[in-house]
Amino acid sequence: MNKKIIYIVGALFLTFALSNCKNATKPATESQEESKPATESTVKEVELNEAQFKNSDITLGTYELKNLSEVINTNGYTKLPPQNQADVSVFMGGIVKTINVIEGQFVRKGQSLATIQSLAFNNLRLEKEKLQAELQTAKLNKDYLEIEYARQKELTDENVNAKKVFQKVSSDLELEKKKIETFQKQITIMGQTLQMGGSSETPILSVPAPITGYITAVNIKIGSNAEVGTPLFSIVDNSKMHVDLLVYEKDLNKVKVGQNVRFILTNQNNIEIKGKIFSIGKAFANESKSVAVHADIVNEKQTLISGMYVNALIDVGANTVQALPTDAIVKADGREFMFVMEEGHEEEKQGKMLKEHSETSEGKTYHFQRIEVKTGNGQLGFVQITPLQSLEKNAKIVTKGAYYIQSHLLKSEGSGGEHGH
Repeated sequence: MNKKIIYIVGALFLTFALSNCKNATKPATESQEESKPATESTVKEVELNEAQFKNSDITLGTYELKNLSEVINTNGYTKLPPQNQADVSVFMGGIVKTINVIEGQFVRKGQSLATIQSLAFNNLRLEKEKLQAELQTAKLNKDYLEIEYARQKELTDENVNAKKVFQKVSSDLELEKKKIETFQKQITIMGQTLQMGGSSETPILSVPAPITGYITAVNIKIGSNAEVGTPLFSIVDNSKMHVDLLVYEKDLNKVKVGQNVRFILTNQNNIEIKGKIFSIGKAFANESKSVAVHADIVNEKQTLISGMYVNALIDVGANTVQALPTDAIVKADGREFMFVMEEGHEEEKQGKMLKEHSETSEGKTYHFQRIEVKTGNGQLGFVQITPLQSLEKNAKIVTKGAYYIQSHLLKSEGSGGEHGH
């Protein structure tokens, strides 16, 4: 019995010893195998020559501070206020003689858009002549009243004459001045619109632009009848464009006048357009349980037209984070990466070339290092970024063209020509 126990204990001891021997050799091998892929995946480098870099449309930049969490995501349209839109019509009918503009043309206020011809304009010419005569009479009365005003003032100062006489003269003088101003305005308007044409002295009515802007519609042609109240042209002034955003009832209490708005239009190369809320509607729009929020556009240099659909963010907080355009991030092996240009490689290579008296047709080379990142919230083409290794403060990050560099990395890996550190 004791011998049997001894044999069992010995067998267990031998098994345990053999197991320890195997485990003693295993970690070294496995640790080497596990560390190798980690090193290769975290640090990878791509080299582009000068021609490849120029043809790649790569854009370099850095982080932007964005509020991607404390925001209200909404949508709406660009819109023009009514005072920046105009339909052009005539106050007297006639036949279209000339058209001076085309659709899309920029015009200034008062510029002649077309001319209308009609014998009925003779009455307008007579009215203009009558106004000119009344203007001349008003000017003569004004000259007389100015002399009388000076005389009565002198008498009043010496207490020779009653003050009520001086006050009446003063009132009459002001009245004549206002008459002159009114007549001059009416004659100026008629002078801008009424022209004398040809040897027959047939009056021609010029149609002026009521606002400065762009012609969006021409509804007439030569020889057509211009009717009173029928629009001949349409003009818009896009310089005062704003956006109308629809905010639902649940978010309305968070929206305030003065808050910043951000939106992007795809036809503007994804440039972020900024705005500021100036008014909040007081009634629901179109039974949608949403309220129209109006925002001025801050960077007005963008080419916008009324009715463009926008997807916008209203900043209701101030929690800014480091962010990059979504185009700056590439995915590989279930992880996310960005590329950073490495400084100093061009100078190093050129120094070696001078030492060896060698030349290359490829010119400078550009080295990019792939850095693993962790992404967070994303809005309007930007995403929160946290790099998993430290970067220099002024690191040049690839904000556009990252997938082009990634494709070169995959090619170099396939051909065995990868550059790594």
